[in-house]
Amino acid sequence: MRVMGVDYGDVRTGLCVSDAMGLMAGEAWTVTEPNPEKLADIIKEEAGRRQVGLLILGRPLNMDGSAGPRAEKAEAFQALLREKTGLEVILWDERRTTVDALRILSDAGKKKKKQRAKVDAVAASLILEGWLNGPGRNA
Repeated sequence: MRVMGVDYGDVRTGLCVSDAMGLMAGEAWTVTEPNPEKLADIIKEEAGRRQVGLLILGRPLNMDGSAGPRAEKAEAFQALLREKTGLEVILWDERRTTVDALRILSDAGKKKKKQRAKVDAVAASLILEGWLNGPGRNA
């Protein structure tokens, strides 16, 4: 089953889809849509087109593990995605994914201006990879 990682943002959202076996992250891209309802519709369309059976939504917890306003926004978006797509939507701790994505892009020699356009897609792939390689997944 294909799985889609989602790095939800206020304006840009990163998406990444696994291979057909759900073993590794594959294609990643960014969607620019600030309206949550419209964004959920876009994700539904992309998930259907790619035969995705599960969504992994990044949940930005604080470094101490507590949930702040950003985590609450992710939880609200989780409910909207479930309603719109009919798919299971799992929240996944995404602490440091944006920092790690920026480091990956910088190490790859991407200029700051180019990083901005790709950071959300890379963060979505890190969210998806984290879940795919997470505890209990390959036991």
